[in-house]
Amino acid sequence: MIRVIVCGAYGKMGLEVLKAVHRDEHLSIVGAVDVKSDFSDVGELIGFGKNGVTIGNDLETVINETKPQVMVDFTNPESVMKNIRTAIKNGVSPVVGTTGLSEDDFKEVNELCKKHKVNALISPNFSIGAILMMRLSCEAAKYLPHVEIIELHHDQKLDAPSGTAIRTAELIAETRGYLKQGHPAEFEKYKGSRGGEFEGIRLHSVRLPGYVAHQEVIFGGLGQSLIIRHDSISRESFMPGVVLACKKVLTLDGLVVGLEHILD
Repeated sequence: MIRVIVCGAYGKMGLEVLKAVHRDEHLSIVGAVDVKSDFSDVGELIGFGKNGVTIGNDLETVINETKPQVMVDFTNPESVMKNIRTAIKNGVSPVVGTTGLSEDDFKEVNELCKKHKVNALISPNFSIGAILMMRLSCEAAKYLPHVEIIELHHDQKLDAPSGTAIRTAELIAETRGYLKQGHPAEFEKYKGSRGGEFEGIRLHSVRLPGYVAHQEVIFGGLGQSLIIRHDSISRESFMPGVVLACKKVLTLDGLVVGLEHILD
């Protein structure tokens, strides 16, 4: 049984993670953390009856009291690096779905993993369908290199573009390289109308109530277009990937970025 703690327990993703871990016969919730904790019982919180696991408000304290092997983090860009540092320094392997991390953050996590001999898995998206969307987009880019990405999320998401959109653009760029797209003399009447740009790929972010997590990768060619779209209509869509990551992270070698690396 793998011992798991969850950060951001009161958040929408945190609640789904608690339920998914509770249901899996190979995982055990031994602790949970939330800065707004009122020290309620995890089992009662997720509707499975009191189980004696209390939600704390300090990660290091919870780690010391519960001795977990894995920490799952779906908090926010302001908190995630502090949580990762605390986990790794205490010998706990992080599984992180919080987006907004920088390249310097990834480098720091990699160095911490090496120093403390702890594994970590960070993924911008834990939906298996989203991983397939990225794989299919890379294949399409070999033949239709002109591409733009539109990602749509709920209006409480803090970072833009999404981690999934960035990762998709990075993978496509690895396949096709840099390509200047659009008319060379094009101009924006309103700043940002053409979106952000990575290696010539335009990325557009939509933030509206009612969405969960959605992405379209739009390819254009001579007389044709191809759209590869993925929709997460419920946060449950991420849970099979999270559960898999909790089981696999202890067998990895240092830091791994992207769920796709543990699917095969």
